[in-house]
This record gives sequence, structure tokens and C-alpha cells, in this order.
Amino acid sequence: MARTLFDKVWDAHVVRELGDGWALLHIDRHLLHDLSGPPALAEVAARGLPLHDRELVFATPDHAMSSLPGRVATTFPLGGRLHGALKAQSAAMGVRLFDLGQPGQGIVHVMGPELGIVLPGLTVICGDSHTCTNGGLGAMAFGVGSSESTHALATQTLRQQKPKQMRVRCEGRLRAGVTAKDLALHTIGLLGAAAGVGHAVEFAGEAIEAMDVEGRLTLCNLSVELGARFGMVAPDERTFDFLRGRPFAPQGAAFDAAVAHWRTLPSDTGALFDCEVLIDAATVRPTITWGTSPEHAIAIGGQVPDPRDCSDAAQRDALAAALDYMGLAAGQPIAGTPVDWVFIGSCANSRLSDLRAAAEVARGRHVAAGVTAWVVPGSENVKRAAEAEGLHTLFEAAGFAWREPGCSMCVAANGEQVPPQQRSVSTSNRNFVGRQGPGARTHLASPAMAAAAAIAGAITDAAHLLLETAP
Repeated sequence: MARTLFDKVWDAHVVRELGDGWALLHIDRHLLHDLSGPPALAEVAARGLPLHDRELVFATPDHAMSSLPGRVATTFPLGGRLHGALKAQSAAMGVRLFDLGQPGQGIVHVMGPELGIVLPGLTVICGDSHTCTNGGLGAMAFGVGSSESTHALATQTLRQQKPKQMRVRCEGRLRAGVTAKDLALHTIGLLGAAAGVGHAVEFAGEAIEAMDVEGRLTLCNLSVELGARFGMVAPDERTFDFLRGRPFAPQGAAFDAAVAHWRTLPSDTGALFDCEVLIDAATVRPTITWGTSPEHAIAIGGQVPDPRDCSDAAQRDALAAALDYMGLAAGQPIAGTPVDWVFIGSCANSRLSDLRAAAEVARGRHVAAGVTAWVVPGSENVKRAAEAEGLHTLFEAAGFAWREPGCSMCVAANGEQVPPQQRSVSTSNRNFVGRQGPGARTHLASPAMAAAAAIAGAITDAAHLLLETAP
């Protein structure tokens, strides 16, 4: 019987079938961060239980850490307390901790793939909904709650119900200047933020095959914004090249043996999905959000929608509320909207390729007067690699602040917030009410589009800047 990628990974991890679609699954990798890690480790310790396999657990501080240059753990006091708890509990229980300033520290969904901790065909969990990011490597990765995290630490298993499956086929090629972030926002805008509820999503097709691994990680990162708990891309030669030589990946003959297995993981011809969606990649344009949900996405040349065009009363009211919160008028072009802040970072878009894309726009230009623009690398390794290329010097010359690795303004749990009623263009993944701070108005976009907004002082098409000769 033909099986999907998800079927194959699920089946390989079933410890026991529990009936009615439920199974006890083995968990291969458990990632902890400073918000979810301390309570889970503390609960295991309070019960007097050992970790089932500490070699499969990895920790790093990211969410509540200040990104201020030269920061220490206590720069943000609450972050300091959480960091202290994570560090002490990790040491007590023998968990590998990638601490501030050390290679490997960073946003948990950035450091896992870059270190080779995450591999194709593995089950990966973390107390964070964007764990689905790791599916870009062909892993079955998903976010868990505190009780699930505690259970997995003690038993290396979780009780899960198998979801339905959706395949999003992106056929054709993305146009020059159109990124994985644009494709993700376009897809969510087209299908809606609830389209993937109850499903595991596999992204496939020519556009995905042509996409680099970091783009696939971005795409899978936003699968949870489609409503899905899982997002996956089948491993291929790009995946193998990305993983070769990573510190925690197999080495030498073991790597070759692993690749031989990974080649068996892609969905079989004829495998059935509960839902199939076709996206014409050539129709995707640089995309940005206008409202308070990732599904409020329009092409950069588009206009803010008019709630009066909605026949559904509840949806009409929701759109009107979003317009009011965002301080926008129905029908206005999204391009040209003035901005106050730009944030380039987060687990969606803080990898080296993202910073390079933003730097190309910033090169030889300067941030507009009145705009505060931050670049926050996703990990210590990304920061060091970017600095080795001189990207930090380029950004600073252009008027961007070059910060320390962490979640920063994406989650605003670290004292770093957009002031009320100020407008931000952000490369993060959520534009919910108050996500970047109380009253903050957030527009989601790609790194190039965010950098272009910083330079222009308004939402603009990055392609227009790139076509110009830099001053």
C-alpha cells in the first residue's frame, strides 16, 4: 500500500497502538527553551523521576533573553530568572545546554537544524507551537504542552492521535524576488488560517523541490499559522547536502547509511491524502499582511479589503475590527503605508540566507528618518557567520541595530516591544493583536520586504529598490 511521508515516519515510531487512531509514539529529540523547559524539568524532578534518555534532550535560552548588544542573562530580569532555572535544572539532570555566547545557542527552531540535532524521519518535540519548523528537514516535529513535555522527559514517549493529511502542491517556479515567506503568506491568505486544522501538511511540487532548505524551514514554520500542527517537506539531495558535516548528524559511513534510509521517506506514488491543494507558484507575488491574522495577506500591489464586501456578518465584523486596530482604511493601497519599526529576526526568518537577502536591499542605503530597525540573528552560529561576511558592518552603516541572538521582538516576552499604535514590518510569523507589544501594529513580510520598508520609511516592494542604483 502506498504511504505518505507522514505515514512512514509515524509508523516507524509507534510503540503501541492504542485504538481509535491513537498510538504511543517514541520521541527522538526533545528541545527545551527558557519558557517551557524549567517547569517541565522541575516537574520531573519533583516526582523523583530520572530522565528516560538525557542524550536526546537539548536546551537553550531564547524567548526571554534580551537581544541588547553585550547582554548578559540578567539584562532582562525575568529572563535572568528563567535562564538561571534552565541552567541549574539542565546541569542537575545532565541535559546538554547551549548557553549564551556559546556556539549553538539561539532560537530553538534555528539551532536544532543548524547543529544536525534534527534529522529526516525523526520525531521532534518542543514546548512551542512553531516546532513544526523542523519539518522542513523531513522530521515529524510538533509543539507540545507542559504535561506532554514532562511525560516525554520521563518516558521518551507520547500518546498522540494520528491527524488527517493534506498535501499542498506548489507547481511551477517562484518568480525572481519571491521567497518562501511570500509563498507561505500567500497560501495562508488563499486557504485561511483554519484550513490545516486537524491535518499534517506536506508541501510538495516543483517550487518546493527548487527551494533551499532554509526556505523550506520558513515554509514549515508557518504551517501552524495555517492551523496545522505538522508541516513537512520530503528530504532530498538538498537536505542531505545541508546536513552533511553538521555536529550532531551522523558522520562518514554512518551518514551514508542514514542517507540511504532517508531516500525511502518521500511519499510513494499514489499515496492518498485527505485533502489536496494546488498552488500555481508563478502567480505568487511579494506578499505582506494588512490585519491581525496571517490570513490577512495581500500582494504588495494590492489594496486593503473592504469589510462591506463580505456577506458573512461575523467575518465582516472581524475585518472591521482588524482595520480599526491597524489604523488602516478600506481600499487604501498597502504600499506607501508609513512604518515606525522594522524587525528582521524570529524562527521564521533569522537564518544566514535571510540576513543576506535583507543586506542586499540595505547595501549602500540608509534607514529612513524616524524608523527604528533591528536585525536579530537566529543563533550564535548565524551571528558569527554573518559577521565573518561583514553583514553586521553593512547593516550598521545603513542604520540598522545589530543585536544578539534570540526571539526578541517576535514574542515580546523579553522587554523588547513595539510601542502602542506604532507600525512594524516584521519577518516574524504572527501579527496577532498585541503580539509585538500592547497596541503594536504588525505587518508580516519577508526579510527583503522588511529591509525595503526600513529604507523607504513605508511599506514598499523590495524589487523597486533593488532595480535602482544604490546611492
